[in-house]
Amino acid sequence: MSQAQLMDGTGLARRIVDETAKRAADLTERTGVAPCLATVLVGEDPASVTYVRMKQNRSRKAGIESRHVALPAGTTTDELIGTLTELSADPTVHGILLQHPMGHHIDERAAFEAIAPEKDVDGVTLASFSAMSFGLPGFASCTPGGIMRLLDEYDVDPAGKRAVVVGRSAILGKPVGMLLLGRDATVTYCHSRTTDLSAVVREADIVVAAVGRPRLIRGEDIKPGAVVVDAGYNPGNIGDVDFDSARERASLITPVPGGVGPMTIATLLAQTVEAATRQTGA
Repeated sequence: MSQAQLMDGTGLARRIVDETAKRAADLTERTGVAPCLATVLVGEDPASVTYVRMKQNRSRKAGIESRHVALPAGTTTDELIGTLTELSADPTVHGILLQHPMGHHIDERAAFEAIAPEKDVDGVTLASFSAMSFGLPGFASCTPGGIMRLLDEYDVDPAGKRAVVVGRSAILGKPVGMLLLGRDATVTYCHSRTTDLSAVVREADIVVAAVGRPRLIRGEDIKPGAVVVDAGYNPGNIGDVDFDSARERASLITPVPGGVGPMTIATLLAQTVEAATRQTGA
């Protein structure tokens, strides 16, 4: 069997950002309103600071205004909720991104729920998860939304396929499983307590690895011809899938980096412009 074709998230993300920039320019021309994304960061975690700065730069390139709110590490849950409530009520802000992690002393769920659903362009609220689960209008969690767009780009129809999601986080594993289910896949969730994980993964036509453990999924675990989406990112640019061995058996596979990562930010920007469009009635 020949090596798997790479699913190029970088190239697709670039096209999505170009389309988003055109939509943003059109909105601004018609309404005089520029889409605005507010980013909120608690503390100065180096990786988070870098990530937020990258999102700000990408926003500017897409014609989206960026407003950054930097809060001290000692910010309380109530103080953070106050900030998010103010941004939710600000008509000049169309999307809100709360960067995590935020510190163990903060009630993360309470903070997320302070974001108005119509501005939840990162897809982190209970309202957004419900909309994803029921197939209703709303904003998808960005990484799962990006994964679905990537599958569409490569003509992968989940209908009738066995999809195995390895990971159950609230913003990645759980929502991507619901999106796949909404597209008529038969979905199995796996996690750290799954018995004989390899045996379950070997049944999958589509594998989504999102557990945060380097090279957990090996080539021998992959069903020949399966589609492998590696949403893991570990130090040293290593994914949750052993890329070299998995590529020998898969039909399609995402590289790390350059696969899922760029799609996450592209989805965030596209959803910000969509939020601005809805809020302006344009």
